[in-house]
Amino acid sequence: MTMKVLIETYGCQMNTADSELIMGILTAAGFEPAHALEEANVIILNTCAVREKAEARILGRLTNLVPLKRLRPDLLIGVVGCMAKHLGEKLVEKVPYVDFVAGPDKYRTLPEIIANKRKKAEIHTEFDRSELYTGCTPKRPSGVTAWVTIQRGCNYVCTYCIVPHVRGGERNVPAADILTEVKRLAEMGFSVVTLLGQTVNSYVDGDINFAKLLRMVANVEGIEQVRFTSPHPLGFSDELIEVIATEPHVAKFVHLPLQSASDSQLVAMRRKYTYEEYETIVHKLREKCPEIAISTDIIVGFCGESEEDYQKTRQAIIDNRFAFAFLFAYSERSLSIAARTMKDDIPSEVKQRRLAEIIDIQQHISKEIYESRIGSRVEVIVEGYSRRNSDQAVGNTRDFKTTIFDRGDCEPGDWVEVEVDSATSQTLVGRQIRIIKKGRAPAVENQIDVGISLGPTEN
Repeated sequence: MTMKVLIETYGCQMNTADSELIMGILTAAGFEPAHALEEANVIILNTCAVREKAEARILGRLTNLVPLKRLRPDLLIGVVGCMAKHLGEKLVEKVPYVDFVAGPDKYRTLPEIIANKRKKAEIHTEFDRSELYTGCTPKRPSGVTAWVTIQRGCNYVCTYCIVPHVRGGERNVPAADILTEVKRLAEMGFSVVTLLGQTVNSYVDGDINFAKLLRMVANVEGIEQVRFTSPHPLGFSDELIEVIATEPHVAKFVHLPLQSASDSQLVAMRRKYTYEEYETIVHKLREKCPEIAISTDIIVGFCGESEEDYQKTRQAIIDNRFAFAFLFAYSERSLSIAARTMKDDIPSEVKQRRLAEIIDIQQHISKEIYESRIGSRVEVIVEGYSRRNSDQAVGNTRDFKTTIFDRGDCEPGDWVEVEVDSATSQTLVGRQIRIIKKGRAPAVENQIDVGISLGPTEN
């Protein structure tokens, strides 16, 4: 009997790409995707460990699977990814009915782990610095967009972060392999690719740095838009800014994590740049590419953050007018340098007050930015149709603003001109004026879905 696998994905884009990789490895070994919990022989939770809340959510989900496990004792439940590496044996102690645990470097062994399942839970969380998953073909859903992982691990040991401790040091996929994959995706019908790395702009393969790679990918025939995430401010070069500004197929959007605008906090976080240096990058981007949209990450309440430190960050949000931002209150993570050597000394109520303030500020800024487009016409690449209303199409502008508009006769992959009628702080809403350029038929290798879903939403 063929075993069916369902993967639930929690966390960042890297986890989404890893789920596609895992499903590709498993289907190549003879497994089939399951499209519902009830038909799955194997359920895999691909997990995030960056924040405590993410781990709590996954533990809650595992608890919810207990009744299914009791009804079907042969059902296998596995936990993979960052949380698997972070907790290891402790995860099995917390949830004893988990059958296997595998870290980010052990996905290639999953078919064997599942096939040879023993009574005792198996734990495979060792690092493998040679593992780049070359030769593995991800199982992607049909559509217009695809993730392409160009880098695994991270060499920037920021004090608050556990990524290097759960994903290991930086390893870069050879440029030739990346270009082969992008060309294959273009031939399949994918029009948009997003290049993924923990600090993507530190990529290097011989004399090919990230700026050169980005230009090469942007010139692959059939690729209409290239996005990337997430760069690090350190080493964000003038050459890269020039590529973003001049290559028509590179999205006019950069997600550039700031974390704090206080230099003393940046030193404590071991970010290795000053706020002035960060501002210089933003200025250069906007000078060279006036249409650029910039988003960021911010942490408030990190160890030792004074009110003055916080006010600098608050003002930086106002001054920089980010298109959107991912905003967090500091959450101590075991294994990180901060957890081992620094005191988490900011009271929870102070963290939450600061977080609430900057969320409110950023929402107002985002709303103003999006509403400023009302009455204008934007170019949008169609990426699909609205789940709520099949008569509406959904896509992204060249500066990565989600746009909803009447479907008309456009299809995924088309570039269309849309007149913006209204906006929220996250979405443009409008009506289609014309189809600028017909796209190719989107990739249909996987007709329905690939047995991969985002983790269940929180209540």
